[in-house]
Amino acid sequence: MSDTQPTNAPAKRKGNGSKYLFLFLIGLVGGVIATVMAVRALEQRKDHFPDSVMHVQAWHLDQLQAKVKENRCGPTDTLPHIKTLRTMADDLDPAFPDLKDDQRFSQHSSKMRAALDGALTSPPVSCAGVTTVSQQIGEACKACHQDFRG
Repeated sequence: MSDTQPTNAPAKRKGNGSKYLFLFLIGLVGGVIATVMAVRALEQRKDHFPDSVMHVQAWHLDQLQAKVKENRCGPTDTLPHIKTLRTMADDLDPAFPDLKDDQRFSQHSSKMRAALDGALTSPPVSCAGVTTVSQQIGEACKACHQDFRG
């Protein structure tokens, strides 16, 4: 006796949870991509010139200090860095146009240029001289950073 009647048992229903999870993950990935694109677009609009001037000056000052540690303090080793620092010091005022009318900023940038002009007028020929120049430059940087970076 064969049973030819179809069974009316309810069919197992697959849950929609996996579909929702997949859609959630796609939305999450899309949101992350859109956020990264928006942040990069905003970063592209930022003026990188002030930070670049500071980074280049810091690098050259670090190079002067490294020359002292290496005991390579001759003019041929240190003058290129001092010259570059002096050239970059001319860019301090244009790099920070919102501070151009601030008397303290003008004094700090002038002090930096004066220290570098003195070093170029009579270049340091010993490590003690390079250390003195580095300290003068560092003090000018520190004074300005204390007033304007907080």
